[in-house]
Amino acid sequence: MKTILNIVVLLALFPLLGFGADSVDKSNVYGVLTLLPPLVAIVLAFITRNVIFSLFMGIFVGAFMINISQENILSSLYNVFVDISSKMVGSLADSWNAGIVLQVLTIGGMIALITKMGGPKAIAEKLAKRAKSPASAQIYTWIMGFFIFFDDYANSLVIGPIMRPVTDKLKVSREKLAFIIDATAAPIAGLALISTWVGYELSIIKDAYEAIGQTNINAFAIFVETLPYRFYNILMLAFVFFSAISLREFGPMHKAATRAHHKGEVTDPKTDSALMNQENSFMLPKEGIKYSIYNAIIPIMVLIVMAIIGFYINGVSALEGDALKLVEADPYSFSSIREAFGAADASVVIFEAALLSSIVAIAMGLKQKIFNLHEALETWVYGVKALVITAVILILAWSLSAVMKEVGTANYLVTLLSSSTPQFILPTVIFVLGSIISFSTGTSYGTMGILMPLTIPLANAVGIQTGLEGVDLHNYIVLNVGAVLTGAIFGDHCSPISDTSILSSMASSCNHMDHITTQLFYAIFVAVIAVVCGYLPAAFGVPAYILLPLGFLIVFLVIRFYGKPYLLTQK
Repeated sequence: MKTILNIVVLLALFPLLGFGADSVDKSNVYGVLTLLPPLVAIVLAFITRNVIFSLFMGIFVGAFMINISQENILSSLYNVFVDISSKMVGSLADSWNAGIVLQVLTIGGMIALITKMGGPKAIAEKLAKRAKSPASAQIYTWIMGFFIFFDDYANSLVIGPIMRPVTDKLKVSREKLAFIIDATAAPIAGLALISTWVGYELSIIKDAYEAIGQTNINAFAIFVETLPYRFYNILMLAFVFFSAISLREFGPMHKAATRAHHKGEVTDPKTDSALMNQENSFMLPKEGIKYSIYNAIIPIMVLIVMAIIGFYINGVSALEGDALKLVEADPYSFSSIREAFGAADASVVIFEAALLSSIVAIAMGLKQKIFNLHEALETWVYGVKALVITAVILILAWSLSAVMKEVGTANYLVTLLSSSTPQFILPTVIFVLGSIISFSTGTSYGTMGILMPLTIPLANAVGIQTGLEGVDLHNYIVLNVGAVLTGAIFGDHCSPISDTSILSSMASSCNHMDHITTQLFYAIFVAVIAVVCGYLPAAFGVPAYILLPLGFLIVFLVIRFYGKPYLLTQK
């Protein structure tokens, strides 16, 4: 409460400081105060552990900064209210955001249906026979993350409800489940050669190269060249694997693991973890029915297959010019599929695929006489309602992003941290800058879009000034591009206002702030290794085939000797 009062007092002083709606260039006038909206949201999230309140207060602070007037405080408050409302409506009115909300809600309905049909329980029983230990349960969750490689949202929403009964039975904490899901969502989607990320990443890479006069570059070839330099993504995947097989944890995750194993409390009893808890009695499988894994596998496979087909069809319809000619000449080549996936509206396609999989699930349930049509629709709506809280948080996160764009938060950070940087430190600075922007804004996409147009010209200029040319200069620029793409994901992992972290929490039925506080420690550790064993030596020309094994070794050794066992029988 004291923190909130301090914020209110600071806002009340704005008119006296000369800030107001009449300012011409808000980002220049506000200066360091442009950091206030995300800072308020993040600090309050950790203090109150209430994401909705924290996001709203961040939006309120930003809107207050924009609309404060020296004339009438009541008029200013009215303008703030109107501005907040318009930003929320604008966030939901955006076709991409609307598609994300619809896909989240629809997948929630589909999950409710297959849960009612006993599909996830059947899979859990099958996996329980194979996953006979906490280690194997975590490894299976990790492996499943690689199968749903094409989209990070779909990854989180599908894997969480399926693996949660298995990990619960084997006393794996929900915090660790949420961490594994989050750590195999964006990192894998960011590395995949065909995914909903590729088109966006290729477009910003190509545009940034055009800014330095290279108009005929192959953006996809450069994308592939960055893969060995995605140190954070790759080391995070290795970290999950090593921690799972060794059953060793450190930091807050060790406390959660010990609680789950020794007390049987997979969630912290002091916090509310029922935001997306599918274990409500309404959601339990019907008594007397025969559990079948196909009641889950078929709808989920429909979701995956139709999403992949939909990416291609939707993407082809959006193509034009040379890209369209390429597809028409050879429709099913790798290049054509890549172009189509890149142009697809992923949010709409996954919503359509989820809707079709819901219809398939209803048809299967009706045929097996598990439920009638009324019960099926009631179950589907219940699943949708279970994820309404997620939609609310997403809308607030997008609204906060809109406020920060208006006050100039990202521009201020870029201007502050990107000037006069030595060659050897630039990749690290880019990685850290991407992390800060992503952490503050809660979006990896937005961070990539902000930083890439700056990074490639900056890396080119710094490289030329220090005598690099030809292949060395090209590799140096590629290294910095990799730093942008991974720094954005690292910051996104740490941020309590990140949409992917929010979805991972919801899908795991884990309290969101419990997920963030336990994951934060691990994410920072992996990021430090990515810098020390990755970006710093790579800037001196050390090849990735030496740095990656070195990073794997250090990650393993830290987990082995610093990590603590939590099983009763483990030494």
